[in-house]
Amino acid sequence: MTGRITRWTRSLAPLALLLAAPLHAAPRGAVRPHELRVERVVALVRHGVRAPIPGEVPEGTRTDVPWPRWPVAPERLTPHGARALRNEGALARRWLDSLGLTARGHCPAPGQLSVWTNTAERTIASGAALVEGLAPGCAVPVGHRGAGEVDPLFEPLRAGAARFDPRAAIESIQAYTGGVEHMADRYRRQRAELDRALGCGDAAGCSPDAPATLRPSADGRAIELSGPIRDVSGTAQVLLLQYAEGLTARTPWARVDAASLRRLGALHAALFDVFSRPPYMAARQAGPLARRVEERLTARDGPAIELLVGHDTNVTALAAVLGVTLTAPGYAAGDVAPGGALVLELLRGRAGARFVRVTYRTQSPTQLRRLARGESVTRLPIPGCAGGPERSCPIGAFVRLLRARTAD
Repeated sequence: MTGRITRWTRSLAPLALLLAAPLHAAPRGAVRPHELRVERVVALVRHGVRAPIPGEVPEGTRTDVPWPRWPVAPERLTPHGARALRNEGALARRWLDSLGLTARGHCPAPGQLSVWTNTAERTIASGAALVEGLAPGCAVPVGHRGAGEVDPLFEPLRAGAARFDPRAAIESIQAYTGGVEHMADRYRRQRAELDRALGCGDAAGCSPDAPATLRPSADGRAIELSGPIRDVSGTAQVLLLQYAEGLTARTPWARVDAASLRRLGALHAALFDVFSRPPYMAARQAGPLARRVEERLTARDGPAIELLVGHDTNVTALAAVLGVTLTAPGYAAGDVAPGGALVLELLRGRAGARFVRVTYRTQSPTQLRRLARGESVTRLPIPGCAGGPERSCPIGAFVRLLRARTAD
């Protein structure tokens, strides 16, 4: 899961020159970068900054000071998080205008922009905030299933959308991780730093210390992890969220700065080595999304731009199927930025050949905290499928890859 990565950091400046910059000289006979045109865009977006989920910081976690108070109920998108997403939507609009997919100063034409979110409040509100920034004052519907429904696009295991054998899943996870019982040892330094951040002063640690176990869920549709990685991953994520929300200034929590958050993010990213990245899990977690991406990028007509707003597990599972490692300034490798977008662009050359380019568009925790109007764009070449111009993937090979690595 490696590949050459090139990154840019930019503001709201025009992006035409950025998009034309090649990674290396094109091979003889290949379509030259300046001849490429972006025809369609599909973006899988994680929701924005939210309040902690109940139990995300496990019961029994000890700290020297109380946790900050949040301005909204658990799990909900915060007003600050919504403002950050509006900024990201405005950045996306500048980019789409520069591509000619939208017309500067005009609302998207009917059917030109599709927005679909999961049913959680934080995903619906995130989709709405992105639209407010991308198409202010425009009547762009944010589609989603009804309250209480399970959307198989974002929650395929819970919806029973794919055949699932928990024993095969556990076998794949154990092979991928080298055994969940050994994972905590690999993150000894980060766990020690987390203890210092929590400040409980206990030499035995500040988090619960239950043994690692991996077992089928009661309904047989998923697997359940307990133990050190499960416990510390949620705490590390809450530390990042409260920093991005701006709750830690002039409090003892200010000791957890941007640099330490990046290191601690490895604990959150480790959770996806269990739930999203092992081949068996990725094939099922990303199956419906992969089929949606294929449909959008190969259809004769349909929206030129589609935003799919879900969760970190969705982004990590699709990245795993593509074989790319999520990499972004301010985050540990493999961790997922709030509001970050895994973007797939359908490119067309003058001769009619089509290619897919993958990028990861993010704001760092500090940019989210400051409501900065800038972002980073990291290009993620697909290993084994980067023979097109600018290390893009020919569309036929891209489709075959998706089908080979996902399950119905």
